[in-house]
Formats: sequence, C-alpha cells, structure tokens
Amino acid sequence: MQQLQIINTLINDLKFSRIDLKKLKKFVEILLTENKKHNLIAKSTENSVWHRHILDSAQMVKFINFKASLLVDLGSGAGFPGLILAMFNKNPDFHVKLYEKSPVKREFLKKVIRLLNLKAEVDNNIYDKPISADIFVCRAFKKLEEILKISREIKKPHKILILKGKNAQEEINRLSLDSNYSYKIEKSITDIDSKIIIFEVI
Repeated sequence: MQQLQIINTLINDLKFSRIDLKKLKKFVEILLTENKKHNLIAKSTENSVWHRHILDSAQMVKFINFKASLLVDLGSGAGFPGLILAMFNKNPDFHVKLYEKSPVKREFLKKVIRLLNLKAEVDNNIYDKPISADIFVCRAFKKLEEILKISREIKKPHKILILKGKNAQEEINRLSLDSNYSYKIEKSITDIDSKIIIFEVI
C-alpha cells in the first residue's frame, strides 16, 4: 500500500483529520531523522514506515472509546501505537501514558510530545509501580500471559488491545482465562496474517 493510499485510509476509513495528518507527517520526519542516530525502529522498515508502523497503529482507533480517561501503552518503543492514538484523540479529558524502559526511546517520546503538543506523558518501567487504566494497548510487547498478569492486578473494569501475528488464537488457547475475561479477534488491515486481540475485563 502506497503512502497516498494510506493517507486516504486514515482520513476516509479511520477519520483522522487534516490536522492529525500534519502531526503524523511531522512525526515521521522526526522519527526518520532520529533513527539515523538511534535504533528506534528497524532500518529495514524505514521505507515502509507509513504502512508498517503508522497505519498498523492507527487502525486501533476503531476499537477505542476516547470518552475514557486513561490509556496506557505498554512498551511503547518509538511511540507505536500510543503516540498515534494521542495524535488522533480530541477529548481534553483523555490522557495517554507511554511506558518505555529504554532511556533513549523515552527521550525521543518526550521530544515528540513536546514538539507536537500532545496530551501524553512518558513513564519508566511498568514494574516500578502499580498501573491502572481504562484501556491498555501494546504492540510487539511481551507474551499474552505476561500482559494478563499485569491486567489481573487492576481492580477496575478495563479493555486490552494487542496487535499480534498469525498465532494469536493459539496463544489464547494456551491461557487459563479468568471468568471475568472475554475476548474477540479482529483482522488487521495491514497484514492478512496479523490480528488484533481485544480483551474486555469486568
């Protein structure tokens, strides 16, 4: 999928605004410049950044209630998907928190937040202190078992969205799910084999 097609998808299907697009373009510019000095994303994905990283993250807006108050991105890396969701957000009461253990990537995330004036903040290791949120998102993070271990420590209802590969159902089958967990699997729009797992926890 070419960049122009992706931009049309972002605007027409995912309802990103022209202002959002300006932020996304500026973000890509900063990312590719910084990637020359730091390994923020794999060099092999630089030429497909709009498809592999931007659109892959952006598709999650279809499954997020932006009337919630706090979204947490576990292992945000270079900001995928958390920064993309922060760019899309229009609710002043909706807040995004990005957890990233790499100091270099944390500084990059803070720089983007500052330059694009995003309603988001950056935090350190997810294990440093208890985490609570309405929505959790992650992409290329840990195994499902570890994600659900974090989830089980949260005492209020929440939602978990996980971008996964073709073995998503097999990973779920190996879990022992509590009765308050339900899930569904959605197809990714960027890769025929990829999936989005959505857990509802009550």
